[in-house]
Amino acid sequence: MSSIDLATTNTDLVAGGQLREAMETIEAYYRSRGIFADRFGFGERPAIIVVDFANGWTDEAYAAGSRRLDEPVENTVKLLAAGREEGVPIVYTTSPWRPGTPDQLFKSAADVSAGFRPWDERACQIDERLEPAAQDLVIEKESASAFAGTHLAGYLISLRCDSVLIVGCSTSACIRATATDAKSLRLKPVLVGDCCGDRAAAAHVFTLFDIQARFADVVSVDEAIGSLASS
Repeated sequence: MSSIDLATTNTDLVAGGQLREAMETIEAYYRSRGIFADRFGFGERPAIIVVDFANGWTDEAYAAGSRRLDEPVENTVKLLAAGREEGVPIVYTTSPWRPGTPDQLFKSAADVSAGFRPWDERACQIDERLEPAAQDLVIEKESASAFAGTHLAGYLISLRCDSVLIVGCSTSACIRATATDAKSLRLKPVLVGDCCGDRAAAAHVFTLFDIQARFADVVSVDEAIGSLASS
């Protein structure tokens, strides 16, 4: 069996080319039916939600870590700097660290995998490039969505937020789930596409396309930063 060079094949550019015909067909169908064309737009009181940019996801020493997240992390650094300058609330999520207890996650990034750094407390700590400030909230979540089983919704309500800028990983799982729940709660969900990442390029590219149609707006980091200055 020939080896696959993931550095050149598992990229957004390659995945976009492979998926282009399918996405164009779907988009043409939506247009023909006159559906899924609206945009939420930016809210007036946004918060930034940084989903699972912890070491277990961003450091490839862990089996679940991926270098594909380096660029999204760097873009998020810029977004967070702009958010803090404008006094925007910032919330981080990560997984809990509970070694030795029977209450363990399953089918998760923490699965045991030989040859990689064992899942540990560091894996659940936020990547130091995105270190939370004293005023930021860090939430431990058990499920894909940042809202499921956490007090995030109540926290945002207490701050009178009307929208969320969502960044982090993985696009096809926790990002999608968080955006879907935000929409259900009548918060305007805005995905900052180049601040999101996934281990699989195809999953990332298609999820951004699909979620733009049905659950959230997808914008660039520059658009998101521009919105903060005017909110």
